[in-house]
Amino acid sequence: MLAKVTSCAIVGLEGVLIEVEVDIARGLPSMTIVGLPDTAVQESRERVRAAIKNSGLSFPAERVTVNLAPADIRKAGPAYDLPIAVGLLLASERIFGDVSQAILMGELSLDGGVRHVSGVLPMANLAKQAGFSTLVVPAEDAAEASLIEGLTIYPVETLLQLVDHLTGHKKLTPHQPNFSLEADDFPSFATDLAEIKGQEHVKRALEIAAAGGHNMLMSGPPGAGKTLIARSMPGILPKLTIEEALDVTRIYSVADQLSPDEPLVRHRPFRAPHHTVSYAGLVGGGRWPKPGEISLAHRGVLFLDELPEFGTRMLEMLRQPLEDKIVAISRSAGSLTYPANFTLIASMNPCPCGYFGDSVKECTCSVAMVKGYQKKISGPLIDRIDIHVEVPRVPFEKLSSQRVGEPSARVRERVEAARAIQRERFEGTTLQTNADMGPAEIRKFCPIDETSTNLLKAAMQQMQLSARAYHRILKLARTIADLAGAEQIKTAHIAEAIQYRPRLRV
Repeated sequence: MLAKVTSCAIVGLEGVLIEVEVDIARGLPSMTIVGLPDTAVQESRERVRAAIKNSGLSFPAERVTVNLAPADIRKAGPAYDLPIAVGLLLASERIFGDVSQAILMGELSLDGGVRHVSGVLPMANLAKQAGFSTLVVPAEDAAEASLIEGLTIYPVETLLQLVDHLTGHKKLTPHQPNFSLEADDFPSFATDLAEIKGQEHVKRALEIAAAGGHNMLMSGPPGAGKTLIARSMPGILPKLTIEEALDVTRIYSVADQLSPDEPLVRHRPFRAPHHTVSYAGLVGGGRWPKPGEISLAHRGVLFLDELPEFGTRMLEMLRQPLEDKIVAISRSAGSLTYPANFTLIASMNPCPCGYFGDSVKECTCSVAMVKGYQKKISGPLIDRIDIHVEVPRVPFEKLSSQRVGEPSARVRERVEAARAIQRERFEGTTLQTNADMGPAEIRKFCPIDETSTNLLKAAMQQMQLSARAYHRILKLARTIADLAGAEQIKTAHIAEAIQYRPRLRV
C-alpha cells in the first residue's frame, strides 16, 4: 500500500514542500530511501525502525521504499524522521488518519521521543502560504512555529502521542502562544554610554552611525575604549519592528541559534566574530550552506575588532554586502542569496605595536611597517565606510572623574526621532535609512546650497575624494541634518560629514 505525508525542506532561507511517499510491497524485509537524501536522512531508517518498535508498534517485515519528492532538491537533516514514521504506519495500515492538510517534521530518538529540528519558522511560513491548516512539530519548537498566525500548531513529545491523536484515542491540545512580541527597552548585552569616560566626539560619531545606518571605523591605541564604544551601539539603535524581528528570527532559525525559551529575536543582533573565523563562518556556506556572521548580523551590527587581522579575502568579500545588502553564495549545485543589511562597526590600531601617533607612548614600528599594516585594508573597502574617527588615549582626569555621561536611553530617543523622519521620507519605497539611498534618492533628498557646494568641491579636490565618497558625504550630511531636525542640509552639516572622511596618515 502507498501512503503520502507532507514535510518541508529548507533551501537557503525559504521552505520547500517535500512529499514523503512510503510504499510497502512483498519481498525481503528492507527499507530504502530515495530522493537525494544526505547521510542524516539515510540514517533515519534505523531511528524510525527503533522508534516504532520501542513505541509498542510493529514494524512491517516487508520491502519498504521511501521517496522524498521532488527528487532534485537535496534533503538534509533529521526532520524527515517523523513524517517517514507516520507514512510507514499509514502504508502498513497499523493506523488510520487524515494528514492531507498537515505538514509534519521532527527528529525521532530511539525510544520514540520527538526532538528539536532547525528551520521551523520558514517551514511554518511556507505552510501558511501553501494553504495548509495544521503543523505538527516537536514540543520544543511549538513556540517558534506559533509566530506565524493562522495555523493550528500541534506539539508532540513522542511518536505514540501523534499515533493516539491520528487514531482519535487521545487528541493533542493545540499550542497557544503565551509570550509578548514587544522588545525590552534596553538589551542586557549592551554597554551604557554613560559608563564610557571621555571620547565625546566618538560617541557623537556613533550616534550618527546609528541614526542613518552608516558604517564606521575607529582607529586608536590599545585600551582607548574602541571595543567598549562598539558594544554600546545596540543600546542606542531603534527597537526592532515585528516585521524586522520575524525577518531576523527566520535567519537564526535556519542557523539553529534560537533559544527554545525565547523563540523570537527581540533585539537587534550584535555579532563580533574573532579574526580567526573561517570564510564560511563569516560569509556563510559550507558543504550544506548555512548563514554566516554577516547574515546573522542582519538588521543589526557586525563588529570586526582588529580589522587588519582579518584575511584579505574576507575583507574584500565585504564589498558586496556593504553595497547591495545581500551576500550571494555560489556552488556547483546552484546559488543561494542571504540577506546582509547590517551596520559595520570596525576598529583597528594605527600600526602593529598600536602606538603610532600616540601622545604618551612612542611607536616602535618603522614607517614601512606602518604603511604595510594600514594597506591591509584596501582603498575600495575604506571608501565604503562612511565614518572614520580617531579614538585617542583617555586622560587620567577623565578616567578618574565621577561624572556620568549622557545615558544611552537619551541618545536612543534622538536616534529614533531621526529614523522616524527617514521612515516618512522613504514611505512607499524599499529604503529604510539614509545609508540605503542611491544616486536618484540622493539627488532628490540631499539638495545643498551654493556655499555648501563650494565647500564640498574644495574638499573633493584637496582630499582627492571619489564619486562614491561624494555620495556618502551627502548621505551622512542628510543624517546629521535629521538629528538636528533640519529640513535642508546646511553648510555645518556638510562640514561635519567631511571631517569623517579618512585622511592619509603616513
